[in-house]
Amino acid sequence: MGSRSDVDVLRRRAVDFLELAENSRQEGKHDVACFLAEQAAQLYLKSVLLKTVGEYGRTHSIRQLLKQLAEATRSEKLRDFSEKWNTVLSGLEDAYIMSRYTAKQYDERDAAEYVKVVRLLFNAVEEAAGV
Repeated sequence: MGSRSDVDVLRRRAVDFLELAENSRQEGKHDVACFLAEQAAQLYLKSVLLKTVGEYGRTHSIRQLLKQLAEATRSEKLRDFSEKWNTVLSGLEDAYIMSRYTAKQYDERDAAEYVKVVRLLFNAVEEAAGV
């Protein structure tokens, strides 16, 4: 299993990124909010995989990390979450690149949806993985 301190650092960063995403959204910084929401989801999943499995795959894909966690925990809840929110998670993954390297602009609706789904992801993972 991953070291307790590594798990804690990733988890703290994930929570901090989600809080910053919400603050950015409220300040009208939608591009930043989307990027930070993606980072929160990615780091949270990595922290739980590190704690549960001892490692995480070398990927930035939220959907791939979620799939790894669902398989590791044999969680139908996480599989269902992944299926239900697949399109939003895909958009969130795109925000990782698009908000930094392209002229794509995100709006309030995008930011609100991404922050909401990341909060739901945190809750679903917490319930399924018992963290």
